Amino acid sequence: MLGVIGILLGLGLLMFMAYKGYSVIFFAPVFALLAAVLSGLALLPTYTEVFLPNLANYVKVYFPFFLLGAVFGKAMEESGAAASIAKAIVKKLGTKQAILSVVLSCAILTYGGVSLFVVAFAVYPFAANIFREANIPKRLIPATIALGAFTFTMDALPGTPQIQNSIPMKFFNTDLYAAPVTGIIGSLMIFGSGMLYLEWRRRKAQAAGEGYGVHAAQEPEMIDDSTLSNPLLSTIPLISVLVVTLILQKAVFPHWNIVDWAVQAPYKMDKAGIIGTMNNWALMIGLAVGILLAFIINPKKMKGNVAKAINAGAIGSLLAVMNTGSEVGFGNVIKSLPGFQSIAHALMNIRGGGSPLLSEAVTVNVLAGVTGSASGGMSIALDAFGKDYLAMAQKVGLSPELLHRIAAMSSGGMDTLPHNGAVITLLAITGMTHKQAYKDIFALTLMKIVTPLVLIGLTSIFHFV
Repeated sequence: MLGVIGILLGLGLLMFMAYKGYSVIFFAPVFALLAAVLSGLALLPTYTEVFLPNLANYVKVYFPFFLLGAVFGKAMEESGAAASIAKAIVKKLGTKQAILSVVLSCAILTYGGVSLFVVAFAVYPFAANIFREANIPKRLIPATIALGAFTFTMDALPGTPQIQNSIPMKFFNTDLYAAPVTGIIGSLMIFGSGMLYLEWRRRKAQAAGEGYGVHAAQEPEMIDDSTLSNPLLSTIPLISVLVVTLILQKAVFPHWNIVDWAVQAPYKMDKAGIIGTMNNWALMIGLAVGILLAFIINPKKMKGNVAKAINAGAIGSLLAVMNTGSEVGFGNVIKSLPGFQSIAHALMNIRGGGSPLLSEAVTVNVLAGVTGSASGGMSIALDAFGKDYLAMAQKVGLSPELLHRIAAMSSGGMDTLPHNGAVITLLAITGMTHKQAYKDIFALTLMKIVTPLVLIGLTSIFHFV
């Protein structure tokens, strides 16, 4: 009982401190060790032999995606390409479709590989101006950006190069385009329900006489259009990431026999995971090509800013990967505690017609909520149960691609609780508080939790992948 109390206390304190703005890099190990001590484990051995190795392993596997993704995002930002795309969409759709224009701007940038944080920074100035012009309450901007950047293009739409879609490749030997039908249907469900909800909230607010409001915090200035690149030209780096990754994953690497040398020294790769590793390589190459093209498309604006983009991206990636790595270390300490074993046993015994999909969806959601991180929670869940899920799937004839897609989509559910880093950053960017704007973000969170569960039911009836 004391061990369970320790787990709940550690989690509660971590959520509270993150909510208050304290770094999880510092407090994740503190509260993980508190839970460990209350469970009867030794203090320093838990830190050096459990917390740090799991943090380090996460950084080892996923740092290239954080690094390349952050540099790509900064290159798109510094070149003016991200702002150019957002501006063109907003201008094309106009104020009557203000919410849709912001959602589509975020979706296109996110699906093209720009990091979620950079998307929020790039789109917010245009969102604020078009919401002000349309007299839509500013408090709806965070949820609108979240729908476009934190939901279907982050983990549901097949091919998205965001890290939440790349993590399952390692465990299930799949690629970014796993379960395309399931992913597309899920994307349409989230996009459709999210738009209906936001438009309903807009109409309700305007019917009550509520407009944009008077705000002093974080009111943006418009970007000088003369410095922006051509919108069509700006899409080339985004398209290149998707196309290069697709070609390598589907047409090149499947015909490249690397097993003979990859399993030998000094590489000693896991033979069973070689396909997933090659798919990771494909994404790395795709992002590298995107970075080069982002530097080239607007040479006038990039002159003197190449080093700035690389340095800012690299520094930003370190903070992001260490934040998530610390949450993974915290989660793995919790996972090792005796009190967690009963929880894990209950999660693994959730079944739906013998399929592991329901157990996977619930487990990933729960751990994403525990860590406040989609990628961190999913990594812990698949590290702990990925092999079991794959074995159960093979036993009932279930495609590993469905395991990939359901895991990815479930990671983007309970992760957006109030202590989530992306939520806190988004509110800071827009000058809003949790009290003002989190209610609508939470509504989207509920939609994201429900959607994978609905898809599991549909796949069991219609057997699509």
